[in-house]
Amino acid sequence: MRISVALSGLAFLVAAPALSQTAPPLLLQHPTLSRTSIAFEYAGEIWTVPRGGGRAGRLVTGEGQSSHPIFSPDGSRIAFTGRYDGNTDVYVVPAAGGEPRRLTWHPGIDEAVGWTPDGRSVLFHTPRAVPRDLDQLFVVPADGGVPAALPLPSGEDGSFSPDAGQIAYSPIKQWQPAWQNYRGGQTARIWIARLSDSHVTPIPRPNSNDRNPMWVGGKVYFLSDRDGPTTLYSYDPNGGAITRLVDNARGFAMASASAGPDGIVIDHFGRLELFHPDTGRLETVPVSVDADLPQVRPHLETVMPDQIQHARITATGKRVVIEARGQILSVPADKGTVRNLTQSPGVANRDPAPSPDGRSVAYFTDGSGEYALRIEPADGIGAGRTISLGQPASFFYDIHWSPDSKKLLFHDKRLILWMVDLSAAAKPVRVDTDRFDTPFFHYDPAWSFDSRWITYTKQLANHLHAAFAYSLDTGRATQLTDGLSDVAFPRFDRSGKYLYFTASTSIGLGAGWLDMSSLGRATDGAAYVVVLRKDIPSPVAPESDEEDPGSAGDKAADAKAADPEAGDTVAGKPHDHPAPPARVAIDFDGLDQRIVALPIGRANFAGLEVGAEGVVYTLTKPAAQTDEDLQDHEDEPAQTLSRFDFKKRENKALASDVQPGSFSVSADGKHMLLERKHDWIVAPSDAPLKAGSPPGGSDAQHTLKLDQVSVMVDPRAEWRQMFNETWRIERDFFYDPRLHGLDEQAAIRTYAPFLAGLGARQDLNVLLTQMTGHIAVGHTFIRGGELPGQPKAKVGLLGADYVVSDGHWKIVRILRGENWNPKLVAPLSQPGIEVREGEYLLAVNGQPVPVDREVYAAFDGLADTRTVLTVGPNADGHGARQVTVLPVASEAALRLRGWMEQNRRTVDRLSGGKVAYVYLPDTASGGFANFNRYYYAQVGHQAAVIDERFNHGGDIADTIIDQLRRTPQMVNETREGEPITEPAQAIFGPKVMVINEMSGSGGDALPWLFQKNHVGPLVGERTWGGLVGIGGYPKLIDGGTVTAPRWAIYGIHGQWEVENTGIAPDIEVAADPEQIRQGHDPQLERAVAEAMTLLREHPPEGFVRPAAPDKHPVLPEPG
Repeated sequence: MRISVALSGLAFLVAAPALSQTAPPLLLQHPTLSRTSIAFEYAGEIWTVPRGGGRAGRLVTGEGQSSHPIFSPDGSRIAFTGRYDGNTDVYVVPAAGGEPRRLTWHPGIDEAVGWTPDGRSVLFHTPRAVPRDLDQLFVVPADGGVPAALPLPSGEDGSFSPDAGQIAYSPIKQWQPAWQNYRGGQTARIWIARLSDSHVTPIPRPNSNDRNPMWVGGKVYFLSDRDGPTTLYSYDPNGGAITRLVDNARGFAMASASAGPDGIVIDHFGRLELFHPDTGRLETVPVSVDADLPQVRPHLETVMPDQIQHARITATGKRVVIEARGQILSVPADKGTVRNLTQSPGVANRDPAPSPDGRSVAYFTDGSGEYALRIEPADGIGAGRTISLGQPASFFYDIHWSPDSKKLLFHDKRLILWMVDLSAAAKPVRVDTDRFDTPFFHYDPAWSFDSRWITYTKQLANHLHAAFAYSLDTGRATQLTDGLSDVAFPRFDRSGKYLYFTASTSIGLGAGWLDMSSLGRATDGAAYVVVLRKDIPSPVAPESDEEDPGSAGDKAADAKAADPEAGDTVAGKPHDHPAPPARVAIDFDGLDQRIVALPIGRANFAGLEVGAEGVVYTLTKPAAQTDEDLQDHEDEPAQTLSRFDFKKRENKALASDVQPGSFSVSADGKHMLLERKHDWIVAPSDAPLKAGSPPGGSDAQHTLKLDQVSVMVDPRAEWRQMFNETWRIERDFFYDPRLHGLDEQAAIRTYAPFLAGLGARQDLNVLLTQMTGHIAVGHTFIRGGELPGQPKAKVGLLGADYVVSDGHWKIVRILRGENWNPKLVAPLSQPGIEVREGEYLLAVNGQPVPVDREVYAAFDGLADTRTVLTVGPNADGHGARQVTVLPVASEAALRLRGWMEQNRRTVDRLSGGKVAYVYLPDTASGGFANFNRYYYAQVGHQAAVIDERFNHGGDIADTIIDQLRRTPQMVNETREGEPITEPAQAIFGPKVMVINEMSGSGGDALPWLFQKNHVGPLVGERTWGGLVGIGGYPKLIDGGTVTAPRWAIYGIHGQWEVENTGIAPDIEVAADPEQIRQGHDPQLERAVAEAMTLLREHPPEGFVRPAAPDKHPVLPEPG
């Protein structure tokens, strides 16, 4: 492979591979060892190779993916994880080859981990029975049968002692296992559990990451980074000695290891190694893979609606220009062929914009290694033009052509708004620079129709946006609005007389995008028009019907005299050559008094565009006002499109369910483009959208025929581009331009050689994850991409737990829901469905439910499908009846609710009703909704326990801290009833917070603020330690995502207090498996005890009502 590194700034380019005599390194993952063979995962399939190395052959192939192979103790079978038909389950296959046997059916992720020492059962981890992050360890008979949970509350990996009486296991699952030098609360640990009573003994560690336990004879082998790059160690459970076995001079972390007869096979990132415990010798196992790999084959691929990243309508609405899979395509609205304007697989071409004259398409391209501006002929014929955007290189967005098609406007990642004059030297000119980098940063720029002015919004010090106008004649920008409202979407009217925008004066705390106090606020605004010149009357002045003494001819002459720039017309139609646009002039003096409201009412505006003269289009969205709304609107809600016509003074709805960001108007103002329910529709811009338009459409409304749009995909070329793109994202978005001291050029040289050996898209994710882990920061995630197509899992669930009794499945627990809440529907507790705990499940859709496999097999394909159950009180079927239910695809929300309710009852019981319990699953909309619902509902309690274990973060929970710190200020006395404290909705007594290692990000910030503000003590275990922020990155060309923390948080005294450390509890309490097995929650119980102690030490303050004042009124003497 040839690696070309440009030396300008941080620029680089990994080129296509050249001829080489050296085979590229292969990412052979999760190896496992038998006496004769090694099995491993590569390219989403299971392969085997002789123990001494050689040419590997496939063992498991087919549709889907297979991973995590583990040889049985005698080497005759291999358990593995299979992702087939949308489900991830445990399978077993003969080591010599054959048909795999499926062992699990639950729709959660079941992953194979190991075997019992007798080889009869497979060990796996699964989230099926837990309410939050942590999986549990189960065993399932290898010949098929019912899985059984180990008596441990959590577990991710494990290895049994030879007598099966103990297990060395990893109790937690890390969110970021590739984070180099990680030392936060989620550091991996290994515990040795005695299965008879669940007593655990931790393997001693210096807060290192210890993982991958392997119990061989009298020792536990494991991988650890306690002395540098992850390498192999051993632990003697009897004497306690820990020995380093391998000196990892290579530097790459050992990713996994597996013990087998007389050896341990290691995945040393790109190399398989075999360690011999008896001699201490480590040898490399040479492996070659010479086979057809389906995922690397270039192929033609139909563009799917969710692959369209950007789309714009052309000048007269005849075509739509789209970005899909890194290609720019011109798609006919109705007739014609699709044109691929770029024809460049493996190049990212972004943000296409068609010119108003219909001749060109502008877009950004990284064909040279850094993004440049490209102008392409719209018909695809002839040479294009590439314009360098200078140094430092950056990401660029949002191209806007000037109406005369001679200039372009766009902005970059560095908050700079640029203009390029194509008729001049085409050198970018800086228009302005914004103040704050937020996830919602935007300029909302637009041109005047004479191409001499640019209008846009910019953030002020108060975090609100003001409208500005930039004159190309003077090169100066002028602020148009006063900054006391949040302005958006400024647009010039085609007449040149007016400027429109929306503004909100009610945004308030909603401008604090990272603050939880910005949530739940019903922000609205209004649309306004600015009269640009003093001599122009208001377009919304009161109307009056009056007789006009002049003739029609006189009126036409008068009109022309009043506006000499107006074009001549014949029979009401413009000449073939339209008149030039009116010249725009702005009288800045007194401008604030020439702003008037459009008569369309207040709304939550999401967009504003202009069409023909005097026509304004607005997009509105619902305001999230209730807790349920907040939880439902995590994704941007669909919008409603309306058209306001000044001549008619009419605001008319054109379409609902418009996908955010999809609407555009043709340059002539006569057509519009929008996406609705995965259909891209071109329609006249002056009439409501017609319902049910099929592809092709009728009359003037057309639905794009995307089934006729395809692109050539070259996976290896794409993977090289995405490798480069990943580094560009880290370089340009990461908050520290030094990348925490990482030599990015050395990292590129280290990891680029692996590209040539990748066999599947998921292998690229592994490579990128390991590579970016060297930045050593939280929130560095590599996700998604075009993985082998899989349907959505359809195994149905009833929200119940079962046991086998008398040869049938007995229902032992029914999860309760909130059947009025679509997200918490419990199938067996619906009104009219009489199913009770202790009854038997006898048949599903008339078919008996076998007990030689898990019960979920009977519900394969039945999620969200009407299903008839036969249930009854007796195993023999006596008294059985049929009920019809709708199984759900996931029980996770039901199990979480059950856990929360159990905790609430526990706190209530232990405190005698004095202490409230509130669970916060995150610091985003879910946590905000939970706090509003459960904290205020328990006002009247004397103290509160706030449980933020497993909190996944989101925002900075300022509003929660503010509310918890409220103190009584006064008492409101009334004639009847009890006195009311002010504030009324508060709990004034002690507060205790419960934390654990699975709380992070905003879940780090919440206990940090709790501690800094002396709200109360923290109980539990140290949090994750990932207090940075992510958001707003360009997608990779195949839809994958890369994050680079662009916001980092430090304390007001100038110290990095949380990142890679976490928040330590004031009272450390572990989630002890032995106590949990006995029915206790040691962390929660200690929190309640602490709250009760504080309550005794600081009892609630009593308020003494003073005697009513005696004012000694003196009445006048009568008469």
